[in-house]
Amino acid sequence: MAGVPAVAGGLAVTHFAEIGSTNAEALSRAAAGAPEQWIVADKQVAGRGRRGRQWVSEPGNLYSTLLLYNPAPPAVSPQICFVAALAVHDAICDALPALDPERLRLKWPNDLLLDSKKLVGILVEGASAGAKHAVVTGIGVNCAHHPAGTPYPVTDLANEGFAIAPATLFERLAVRMMDRLAQWQRGAAFAATRNAWLGRAHDLGCDIEVKLPERVLNGRFEEIDADGALVLALANGHRELIRAGDVFPATAK
Repeated sequence: MAGVPAVAGGLAVTHFAEIGSTNAEALSRAAAGAPEQWIVADKQVAGRGRRGRQWVSEPGNLYSTLLLYNPAPPAVSPQICFVAALAVHDAICDALPALDPERLRLKWPNDLLLDSKKLVGILVEGASAGAKHAVVTGIGVNCAHHPAGTPYPVTDLANEGFAIAPATLFERLAVRMMDRLAQWQRGAAFAATRNAWLGRAHDLGCDIEVKLPERVLNGRFEEIDADGALVLALANGHRELIRAGDVFPATAK
């Protein structure tokens, strides 16, 4: 990935031509006491998504992970996935002004869609690092290619007619991530982040299907609550708070 800066958004950047996983590298560095930084790679050979799913990671896309210490109290640190989703939405809009922002929507809890097709995946992981709590936020953007045979539609920017170098997008992402972290105020001001996220939410107010490990729920996506949980209105009038799950349109099979 040519043109990767040594510093972006005020933090050092470590660049790899090939790596197992940028998140795994960040967690390893956290365990060794490395400073806060970005990890970026041209290619991942062991990239992964939520629930350990493998993710295709060939050159041409953006693979990046931000390592932070104590970005918020541990109880609310998972909210950083909403912060990151807004930051990557901002960065894509900055870098591609010809792309209508309304085509980009945020899918709970950690994806960004282009015309209802997955474009960006986000994976947040945490670990103890001595007296500190390390939080790593992996952000993968399909710039030049996307996997086939997925259970949901996927696309990439080039396929949609928008060519961009991963390094160019990364520089905007690093800046925008700092802006959105400041808005979040280390977890003390989720309301502003929540409102901004809801303004870009996919399927808000629509019927959805939520797949949980032990059951499947159908209902209307009402909102996210003050902590970031999805509020699902069921047909019986009850509301379920979903803190982890896979969301699909209600018609998906």
